[in-house]
Amino acid sequence: MSHVASAAKSLSEQQIQRLQVACQKIAPSWPLDNWIAVNPWWRMHDQPLTEVSAKLKVLAGAKCTMPKSYFLSRWQRQISSAHLSQAIAESELSVELSDVVAHLSTADSQHDFMAFSRLLDLQRNPQRQISWHDEIIHQISQTVASYALQMEQGETQQQTLYQYWWDHVIHDKGIGIVMAAPKLSKIFASLPRDPQQILAMTLTELDIAAGYQSEFAHAMLLDINGWASWAAHQQWLKTDIELEQDQLWQLLAIRMAWEWVLYRYITQQEADEHRALIHRWHQQFVVLPLLITHVKSQQELDWLWQRAAEIAYQQSLFATLRQRSNKESQTIATPVMQAAFCIDVRSEVYRRSLEAQHSHIETLGFAGFFGLPLSFSPINKGYQRPQLPGLLSSSIEVRQNTPTRGFSRNFGQSWDTFSSSSVSMFNAVEASGWFYGLKMIKNTWFAGAPSHPVNDSLNSAQWQLYKEGQLLTTGDKVTLAHGVLTAMGLTKKLAPVVLLVGHGSQSCNNHMQAALDCGACCGQTGEVNVRVLAALLNDPEVRLGLAQQGLTIPELTQFVAALHNTTTDDIALVANGDALSHEQQQWLQQASVQTRNERASRLTTEAEPSTTTLLQRSRDWAELRPEWGLANNASFIVAKRQHTRGCNLQGRSFLHDYDWQSDKGYRTLELILTAPMIVTHWINFQYYASVTDNNVYGCGDKTLHNVVAGHLGVFEGNGGDLRVGLPMQSLHNGQQWMHEPLRLSVVIDAPQDIIQTLVERHESVRQLVDNQWLYLYAWQPENGQIQRLFQGVWHHA
Repeated sequence: MSHVASAAKSLSEQQIQRLQVACQKIAPSWPLDNWIAVNPWWRMHDQPLTEVSAKLKVLAGAKCTMPKSYFLSRWQRQISSAHLSQAIAESELSVELSDVVAHLSTADSQHDFMAFSRLLDLQRNPQRQISWHDEIIHQISQTVASYALQMEQGETQQQTLYQYWWDHVIHDKGIGIVMAAPKLSKIFASLPRDPQQILAMTLTELDIAAGYQSEFAHAMLLDINGWASWAAHQQWLKTDIELEQDQLWQLLAIRMAWEWVLYRYITQQEADEHRALIHRWHQQFVVLPLLITHVKSQQELDWLWQRAAEIAYQQSLFATLRQRSNKESQTIATPVMQAAFCIDVRSEVYRRSLEAQHSHIETLGFAGFFGLPLSFSPINKGYQRPQLPGLLSSSIEVRQNTPTRGFSRNFGQSWDTFSSSSVSMFNAVEASGWFYGLKMIKNTWFAGAPSHPVNDSLNSAQWQLYKEGQLLTTGDKVTLAHGVLTAMGLTKKLAPVVLLVGHGSQSCNNHMQAALDCGACCGQTGEVNVRVLAALLNDPEVRLGLAQQGLTIPELTQFVAALHNTTTDDIALVANGDALSHEQQQWLQQASVQTRNERASRLTTEAEPSTTTLLQRSRDWAELRPEWGLANNASFIVAKRQHTRGCNLQGRSFLHDYDWQSDKGYRTLELILTAPMIVTHWINFQYYASVTDNNVYGCGDKTLHNVVAGHLGVFEGNGGDLRVGLPMQSLHNGQQWMHEPLRLSVVIDAPQDIIQTLVERHESVRQLVDNQWLYLYAWQPENGQIQRLFQGVWHHA
């Protein structure tokens, strides 16, 4: 019997549980066409953020705060002594202000856990030899990408992911040649085909004690975090998935198999030469708990600076809100027009501009899917597209039933897929010859508005609504409409025209476009939702049913579906637009101009940025920064609009309308805390992590991106790990960061006892608050009082 066979065994139930704990710490990453902003540390929010930070630093070298040079550049500019002193007082640390300032001049020490493969790299010649780590990530990534592509093409998989990798790696003689390790192939040949067997062998032969198995497995997954996040998304889509079909489990087996192979190779081939290295490997686990504790202590002052930066923003925000509290807040008795926008921070600027056109224009903020749990099925496309936050599941299907120009549209979509795929970026140009040259000239000098093969089909589409395969009855529609109107607060006074304004972006040659559409609703524009909702609320039968329930929509009131183009800040009327008068259309046009003037200065260096400039950016196939998206988001305000109307919140606030006095049983507030607040937190932390460590949690340089498997994600260049998060061009203008990484400040106009009761009712929400992943404040607009809830106690802000 071989040594390998004698060492092989199955995992114990305890070992399986420990490894699954590691798998459960990886947050999912959605594909490019269904992009959702995600907190990459979401599955660890049951722990204090400072503890997560220390663990990630040790296990992956990841950074959860900005470097000291960043805070030094803001010291005595954005961050004052008062801000820092308040942060010190809150922390209860026994430090002097001078010590915290002096901390910015000290050097960071490195105390990172190193995988065996990385330890082995310390002995390789970096100028002449490829690192083991780079080879491992490249080999795994290319194999998983090939497997994922077959999945996307609908090919039946007879093998699990691990078996697919195993079948490739045991026949790959090139690895040993490239790595100057000719006898490596014999070790690969001895790999078991059973993933549980290699996991057991790795834990045994590398002598990973029970107390460290979860941390070791977590470090392995973090080492290939991009594909781990992809696998976590596969896991997210399926409930009660079998272990043998869990892609994350399979990926863990692959990554740990590489550690076993190298450890076995070294101990068999060069044991004496590497005795010190093997000793260092084992010694890491002995000191691992102390190492994490040490790093957490070392980072305490970093978190003081982070908190001081957040206090600086919060004091400015609170001053603005209190200034508004001192003014008389009047409701608009008879609005001449109402417009309901998504709570996206980009709408805050436009809402101010629109309200400036007439004192009786009323705007509202509501979640971007407008309370409609929809999926959209375009005709002849063969798939359903979710139109709501990834946290929720759709219960209503919008089926398109009017044919569109299928052939030309499908051909265009197929060509775009071919010419933008990772294997075709340069081949497409060569294969198409002069034809593509003409296309490039056209796109450069005569660019038109970019098309979307699905969204464009909506222009003349008709649809029907289904639930569980059955057409919605009039009663179902009435119930749906009643719920939306009640949640939006549109039950008493309605203007003659009510705009329902979704939003979407416009850019060319942009793999990350969905990240600019809606960061919550599976990367889609809100066009389907507003079209469906406007049709529902204009339906005479639905209105009759609503009236019978005591909710009367005036006969003259017309609901108009509109779309806010966040790149150009135009408002397109996509359904029932003829209900607007010429004057009302002028208000929208003037608001667009005013919004562009405010926003454009952040995008261009021109002294007087023009509308033409922004339009050109949206159509330029070489433009890296068509817009800033949700960059610089920092707060989520839940209150009546009358309490924030007139406040310049600088495009940094998500604004959700809410009237606690009309909220029976506080069901709406509970929904806001458990859905929109979580969504805004995810958006906030995706931007946060993409800035603090773009190498791990961002996707690098946009100019080097190649799409993987049509839509799963991007490589930076032609290999490496699958990249997650946001590109540098969405965060940095080449000279400075355009997003300030701050934890979300949530400000709610509601009684403190009600807020606290709801927070304590939902464990996940309580963990976000008590573990300092976000800040939760109660605001009393009538007197300007603002207090923070933290670990069950209210504190004056």
